[in-house]
Amino acid sequence: MKKLFLLGTAIVALASFSTMGYKVGDKAMDFKLKNVDDKMVSMADYPNAKGVIVVFTCNHCPFAKAYEDRIIALDNKYRPMNYPVIAINPNDPDAVAEDNYATMQERAKAKNYPFPYLVDATQEIAKTYGATRTPHVFVLQKSGNDYIVKYIGAIDDNSDDPKAVKEKYVEEAVDALLAGKPVTTDNTKAIGCGIKWKS
Repeated sequence: MKKLFLLGTAIVALASFSTMGYKVGDKAMDFKLKNVDDKMVSMADYPNAKGVIVVFTCNHCPFAKAYEDRIIALDNKYRPMNYPVIAINPNDPDAVAEDNYATMQERAKAKNYPFPYLVDATQEIAKTYGATRTPHVFVLQKSGNDYIVKYIGAIDDNSDDPKAVKEKYVEEAVDALLAGKPVTTDNTKAIGCGIKWKS
């Protein structure tokens, strides 16, 4: 009986470990999530992409708002180079009403988002990727039909003041990948609001 209990505990621990999210070098799963235009979007919709900049973000978080223009700038810079931004809102709207779908639509329209802004209604994608904050970035490089994680973390080193940024982590990662070089800093701590998980 004790052995059975220990085996059960080990299985639970292993299951918990397997849902901790991606590490650099892992293959990332594709998704099919609803965009603010009511259409479903997946990475497979970008056949010419060399990679994707996946940003978990939201409406209400002050950090997400502080980075909003920088996320738009990332897409404007790298989409023409086939590294588009895909933004995903993982928050439970029952926990934060400002993160509901209608408000997402309003926000995307008001800021004229050039990228899709998807809703992770089940929170499955955020959990699979291991996102914990808004914003939290995953730079993926396309390899055949797969997407490989090459960078995880923050957009840059200064959430407060864009003019005081010294390290542009996401830009440095994408630039390296486009040049066929390894990413020097491939993991940083995401700074932002904790994702509001469903209870």
